[in-house]
Formats: sequence, C-alpha cells, structure tokens
Amino acid sequence: QCSLTGRWVNDLGSNMTIMAVTANGIFSGSYHTAVTATSNEIKLSPLQGSMQKSPNQKGQPTFGFTVNWSFSDSITVFTGQCFVDEDGKEVLKTMWLLRSHMENIKNDWKATRVGINVFTRLQSLE
Repeated sequence: QCSLTGRWVNDLGSNMTIMAVTANGIFSGSYHTAVTATSNEIKLSPLQGSMQKSPNQKGQPTFGFTVNWSFSDSITVFTGQCFVDEDGKEVLKTMWLLRSHMENIKNDWKATRVGINVFTRLQSLE
C-alpha cells in the first residue's frame, strides 16, 4: 500500500506535506519549494488535490494537486502515482505544468513550463 499522507522531499530538495486524505479522495497540504523562477523570497505555499479512490485502484493510487504559489503570480499543477518500489519504499512519480503570469497574449507561448519530480517519504503523519 502507498499512502500520500505525510512529509515528502523531491529530487530538487523541495518539501511537501500532505494532510489526511478524505473518504472521497480530497486532500490539502503545503509545499516549500527549493527552486523558483522568480527572484522573490520563497514562502510556504498551499496545495489542494484529489486522489483516485475507485474500487479497482489496487493500493498504488493516481493523484493530482495544485500549488498556488504564495510568493509569485504563478500556479503549478502536478499529476502522478504513488508507488511502492522494489525495496518497499514509497515513491511519488510526478509530472508538472507551471503556468507563469504574462502581461499580454503575445507572450503566451513562453508562459508554461513542464517537468518531472520524484518524491520520497520524509516521515509519516500517521
């Protein structure tokens, strides 16, 4: 079984905490990024998400969440799956889209970045 609840760190050193997941798969938490596309001071940012709760989900759930950056005018959506690897460790494999605010539509072409992150568990909250 792979549980989203708890504290996670990714390959860039960013930290994320996911609070309890509700019966219908909704969760919230916080994200403290180690990297930023702005020169602003990094601040803890809220996240909200949803985990797939279908009966055939089989313990390694897919999920998605949004991080609303509290120190910039951008937003990131993550999607991924919670896996238990060969060593029995929980891993979140994710892909993200970061949307930055643009002053006009002519700059829309450069507004969205894409990337991947792998998260490993720091500690459980259970």
